[in-house]
Amino acid sequence: MVSLFALFGPPAITLLLFAVGAFPYAVWVSRRKPSQPARWAVIGSAAAIAAYGAGTVYGLAFTSPLDVCGDRTRDGVYMDAGRDYSLTSVSMDSFPPSIACHWSSGRNTEEVWFWATPLLYAGLACAVICSALLLINRARRP
Repeated sequence: MVSLFALFGPPAITLLLFAVGAFPYAVWVSRRKPSQPARWAVIGSAAAIAAYGAGTVYGLAFTSPLDVCGDRTRDGVYMDAGRDYSLTSVSMDSFPPSIACHWSSGRNTEEVWFWATPLLYAGLACAVICSALLLINRARRP
């Protein structure tokens, strides 16, 4: 069985990061009174950063990708949880984050949470569009 951190860590850490980031965001908004596009640019950036972190399973993808896929037996072979298939290879992409586990049965599993990539792209799009709106608004000011 895959570790509890690999299962529940990304969503829990993502929510924790949003909760911890809410306080500085609230202080910034109350003191500086930024425009709506500036607020949304910050929210989009935070969403993209959290989604990328969740997509890489917070560093496990880069430090030990085999541990994300399965459990190591005493023989040093990584096995699929609840099945008798051994891990043949792991392929990783850093952007968008992807961890694909390839098993001896011919089955492939994707270990990145299904919501990480859409949230990453939505956050990036929000940040870019709102930043462009900020630049346009500043250029129009006399």
